Amino acid sequence: MSKRGLLVVYAGASGVGKGTIMKKLLAEDPNIRLSVSATTRAPREGEADGREYYFITREKFEELIANDGFLEHAEYVGNCYGTPKEPVFRMLAEGYDVFLEIELKGFLQIKKACPECLSIFIVPPSFEELQARLEGRGTETPEVIAARLKTAREELEHHHLFDYVVVNDDVDRAAKEVLSIVSDRKKQMV
Repeated sequence: MSKRGLLVVYAGASGVGKGTIMKKLLAEDPNIRLSVSATTRAPREGEADGREYYFITREKFEELIANDGFLEHAEYVGNCYGTPKEPVFRMLAEGYDVFLEIELKGFLQIKKACPECLSIFIVPPSFEELQARLEGRGTETPEVIAARLKTAREELEHHHLFDYVVVNDDVDRAAKEVLSIVSDRKKQMV
């Protein structure tokens, strides 16, 4: 691969199904890579360091901020999240399309630093469906769910800032739509 890859900001409120769609994308297109973010939150059951996230201390996170080691970073529901620069730039140079699965604050930082990026916002079919998905996870307290829903409502109001909005009413259909959007943008890059 000699052609530079496409940087894709892939966002949406907690619980919209970003991760489920991403699994489909990775299975469908061998040229897609998912950037692994760093976080100060504790791992959920089944998560592994370096696979879902780099689980680091707040002190290490602040050290990376001080050394300009993130493309973006934000605090969300009491935990810090950030996208390490080095692996993203390396994968893009190798020709891979790199997806950054981030929240709204991170997107705004990326859009300012990399205005040429493609941005896709995933939305639920309804707010009630989003609430049911978050409650159905069974991984968080009612207080954390309430905080996520409050943040989700605010984030959904900013969908117009993204290049594309994809409704996740059916995972297979939504994944095909994302792949089509990426393919169309890559054709424009030629």
